[in-house]
Amino acid sequence: MDSGDDRGLDLGYQSLADMYDDIFVRYADRPMLLNFGVSFTYAEIDTLSMNFAKYLQGSLHMQKGERIALVMPNIIQMPIAIIGALRAGLSVVNVNPQYTSREMHYQILDSGATTVVILENFADRLSEIIDYTLVKNVIVTKLGDMFSNPKRYFYNLLNKYFNHGCPKYHFNVKTVSFNHALRHGARAEFRRDERELDDLAFLQYTGGTTGRPKGAMLSNANLLSNMAQIILLYGSVLHYGGERLIAALPLYHVFALTVNLLFMSRIGGYIDLITDPRKLRLMVRDMIQFRPTCITGVNTLFNALTFNDDFAARFKKNDFHLVIGGGMAIQRSVAQRWKDITGTFISEGYGLTECSPIVAVVSADQGEYTGSIGNPLPYTKIKIMDQNSTEITGYNQEGELWVKGPQVTSGYWKREKDTQNALFDGWFKTGDIVVRLPNEQLKIVDRKKDMILVSGFNVYPNEIEEVVATHYKVKEVAAIGVKSENSGEQVKIFVVKKDPSLTQEEIIAHCYKYLAHYKVPKKVEFMNELPKSSVGKILRIELRKKENERK
Repeated sequence: MDSGDDRGLDLGYQSLADMYDDIFVRYADRPMLLNFGVSFTYAEIDTLSMNFAKYLQGSLHMQKGERIALVMPNIIQMPIAIIGALRAGLSVVNVNPQYTSREMHYQILDSGATTVVILENFADRLSEIIDYTLVKNVIVTKLGDMFSNPKRYFYNLLNKYFNHGCPKYHFNVKTVSFNHALRHGARAEFRRDERELDDLAFLQYTGGTTGRPKGAMLSNANLLSNMAQIILLYGSVLHYGGERLIAALPLYHVFALTVNLLFMSRIGGYIDLITDPRKLRLMVRDMIQFRPTCITGVNTLFNALTFNDDFAARFKKNDFHLVIGGGMAIQRSVAQRWKDITGTFISEGYGLTECSPIVAVVSADQGEYTGSIGNPLPYTKIKIMDQNSTEITGYNQEGELWVKGPQVTSGYWKREKDTQNALFDGWFKTGDIVVRLPNEQLKIVDRKKDMILVSGFNVYPNEIEEVVATHYKVKEVAAIGVKSENSGEQVKIFVVKKDPSLTQEEIIAHCYKYLAHYKVPKKVEFMNELPKSSVGKILRIELRKKENERK
């Protein structure tokens, strides 16, 4: 399946830094970022990010290509640091602030980062491991640093004393505040290094669900390509300089990085940064005031919003004109409830960190739930391969998805063997099982790693979860395989109830109506909540660990 020759794709710019140089002039007076009710224009972020870039170059003497690690949630300082680092010619390493000190150490050391920007809430974890890294500089920021007094004082005090969010820390390297960096950068000169398409823009680490995290090398060309591909697909429904996006997914995640920050700012959008989407009531209140026209999310976020009475009451049909879901399969029941409330359907997409990230997506004009991930983006080629690496050309035949396109990484940082295993002649082996539907769209069956083998039959968790989620008493569900003496493996599901009266017998009876007998769960465990990643993706790997610990 071929969506075009990537040699004809117009990237628009030579680098991400060049892109920002342009849009900061183009949309100077437009609002760009909103956080905790405080708004910043494109011109203001232009100045702040440039001051940060000048500090990195002038005071810290960072050189082109040097790695800088950012450890922050969705606060204004995060995009300022990202854009400033790109303008300074550096390579950004996004680090999940929820990581333990061990996880943080692995990523910072592996990337070779020499400078870290971190929210003070997480600085104690960095202090435990910094002496065992290459870090020479730490820039610490407080939650309210970008606000004017008295709001800055209030938020910093609230965060420190009431949220218990700032444990003590100490660094044996140069340590300054974020505001110090901005003040000193304002007085420095800017050195504009030559910018190349192939320069490493981001060292984006995979989630590690299939082994130790690896740094996918994403160049300026990779990310500019993915944005150009999105514009070709959605350009007709977008209003340049007029979109309003609710950014609940954290910017350190590649999906949010590309779509919510890079792409939305490229088209002059207004981005509302949600610092903690787990506080759903506050997020919905924020959404009601902001009135977004666009939203990206994962199934669990859309699911939670559709069960929120304030959201259902205040958002009218067609308030949203672009809704993109990714990260995990969007369940039919969730998609239908979303459409019943908003009048719009969720354009389900598919991507990977290694593909910057979007590979395929359902077009905005489809108008109904299909359960597919749509078609490959323009200028993206795909193949479906069997276990012998022979291409499958028929419909409804399961095989591994291979991807080739300008958004695909050149490989993994310092992982030559992993690169060779994942890439063959420019084709990236995704590890995901798909089928081609008769309408030429693609449907994800599941990950190779998550497949359950029951008496020699392949069972995919996505299918089980889709069926269970249609039960009106179920709020959330996850399926895994557990060992069985009789069948090798059997299906176990973990369920969060919507109705307290739900029983195991009801669920199993429901499954027998829609699933072959070998696919029906043999074990059901009820939970108050399911383990999730920072973007709300249900972590089956954590459930498998939980099962193994019981043995």
